[in-house]
Amino acid sequence: MKEILAIVRMKKTGATKRALIEAGVAGFTAVKVSGRGKLVHDNAVIMPCKEKLMQMAPNDVIDEQESEEQIVTFLDDTRMFPRRLFTILAHDEDVPRIVDAIIRVNRTERGAGDGKIFVTPVADAVRVRTGESGDAAIW
Repeated sequence: MKEILAIVRMKKTGATKRALIEAGVAGFTAVKVSGRGKLVHDNAVIMPCKEKLMQMAPNDVIDEQESEEQIVTFLDDTRMFPRRLFTILAHDEDVPRIVDAIIRVNRTERGAGDGKIFVTPVADAVRVRTGESGDAAIW
């Protein structure tokens, strides 16, 4: 028995939920979290994001310099980002199928920020309603 923890972009929540259901996952939990990943130093990744955000900045509310400062702190990983954390319990043989489904709907061409998946062993699980334990408790 394994626990799969998947951290994904907030706007990928619906697609991830559908992919898990299509992959045959019996149940899962999703919670809002915030965090940050590894610092991206590649200007080829950062500059297109910066340019797009600068175009979206409300210049009539704050000046361009202040907008740029806010965008740079957003892009240099000094801020925490909102994400969704999915927790799934699965039989060992189902893990590859579930992980592949999560990757398929969350991979982008942005080069950063697509998320992380952790797979850990689970010693036991108990279904509260029936008292069933082990594999019977997760499906």
